[in-house]
Amino acid sequence: MIKIAPSILSADFANLERDIHKIADADYVHVDVMDGRFVPNISIGIPVVRDIRRVTDLPLDVHLMIQEPVRYVEQFCDAGADLVSIHVESDMPENIQSAIHKIHAKGKKAGIVLKPKTPAECALPYLSQVELILVMTVEPGFGGQKFMADMMPKVRTLRQWIDRDNPGCELEVDGGVAPDTCRQCIDAGANVLVAGSAVYQAQDIPARIRQLRG
Repeated sequence: MIKIAPSILSADFANLERDIHKIADADYVHVDVMDGRFVPNISIGIPVVRDIRRVTDLPLDVHLMIQEPVRYVEQFCDAGADLVSIHVESDMPENIQSAIHKIHAKGKKAGIVLKPKTPAECALPYLSQVELILVMTVEPGFGGQKFMADMMPKVRTLRQWIDRDNPGCELEVDGGVAPDTCRQCIDAGANVLVAGSAVYQAQDIPARIRQLRG
């Protein structure tokens, strides 16, 4: 089954609990954390993740768009994240490895993320160790960007490697996912779709989630 992870970056932060309850039919709550250094935007942090954890039973899929995430992964795990994803571009390989170990030591799932310009091969050192690989289909940092269809060959390549080396690993795409692009992602091999504005701008959110499942 295709899983849907609505991004709360598109929610109304003045009514965040209400908007999280609106996506109860989804599979994950996708939480975008930005530090203003790794990406040119600042969003939310550990206290908000802790508060979200109190108001939903859905797994929290926390995407860290931050520099040197090894410094904070344990705190996000303790705050209630179920899955913590870190960018391969955000630190030296040994620190990415350390961050994955720290996430697993907390009993949580670990993921790695590739920016659009990062080749699929950069996932290979971590492929057998993680529970999720996330391919960005926009430049990370802001919601509402146009879907980059030229990322689909990367998704197909990663799907082949996952099926070969780590079949339990999920393959997620994030950026511009909407009713007119979701099928491309699914056909390329993604099984988790992150969608922000496509979900929260819909008149009927449960219907939109069903539609995005393809």
